[in-house]
Amino acid sequence: MPELPTTPRGTATSRRILDAATEEFAARGIAGARIDRITAVARTNKAQLYGYFGSKEGLFDAVLADCLERSANAVPFTADDLAGWAVAMYDENLRRPDLVRLMGWIRLEQRPAGLLFDNLDLKPKLAAVAKAQAAGHIGPGDPADVLALVVAMASAWSPTSDAYAASAGEPAADHERRRALLHDFVRRAVTG
Repeated sequence: MPELPTTPRGTATSRRILDAATEEFAARGIAGARIDRITAVARTNKAQLYGYFGSKEGLFDAVLADCLERSANAVPFTADDLAGWAVAMYDENLRRPDLVRLMGWIRLEQRPAGLLFDNLDLKPKLAAVAKAQAAGHIGPGDPADVLALVVAMASAWSPTSDAYAASAGEPAADHERRRALLHDFVRRAVTG
């Protein structure tokens, strides 16, 4: 990918492009997204977009990396409290439905099976889960499978849920009930 800008003005422009592209890709997927709409919302032009991101696919990769980084920073991981981590992920899914939608589009358009992100370094998380298992805090099972199940439970009410998609606008009591249920289920599931 080309180098991102280093000037304040260039950084602001690339941020506007990323924000506009996040909305566009989340709403329409990779194939349905249009560079013209992105540049119009970002108040820039195609030459600048391509200069910063190289291609539509490069822009999508940058959007995804940006969303994952923001999500990872918003939801710090701890194997000692997977139930709390799951609840924090539930909250993040409510705040950032765009990331969940982007992952849905990746599954539909790029990777229908297998690991969703090859370039995502899960080794520290998997090692932390294995360490917690060795200490008896988490029950047995492949650490990757344990992590996948916790993520699935945390995403049960996400915008791509096939059962029920929650929204931030629902009554607070509904969210509190779900948080408590999620915390309890994950705690019981991982402690064996």
